[in-house]
Amino acid sequence: MSGFLAFVACLGLVAITVVTRAFFMIPEEEVPLPRWLKRGLKYAPLAALAAVIAPEIVMSNGHFIHTLADARLPAAAVATAYFLYKRSILGTIALGMLVYLPLHIVLGW
Repeated sequence: MSGFLAFVACLGLVAITVVTRAFFMIPEEEVPLPRWLKRGLKYAPLAALAAVIAPEIVMSNGHFIHTLADARLPAAAVATAYFLYKRSILGTIALGMLVYLPLHIVLGW
């Protein structure tokens, strides 16, 4: 690819990014969204997080975990229980890592 074509491709990517990211800021008036779409958009961050986290917990190297001696499982269980009890994101992350690291580093799980 020549330098000119690479430049044109970069400009195209910039234009697409600006249009898609600023889609709701371009009109001067608020774009009316159906109620069902507004309600669904509330769950989008949670769904994206679950889509990233869940496979990391239950899979290793593209295969499901076949043993319970994996540090991710007790760490996820403790972190989930803590979150359901306290509703603290920072505490959930800290406690999950506090359980995960010794099991993974010391015991080699």
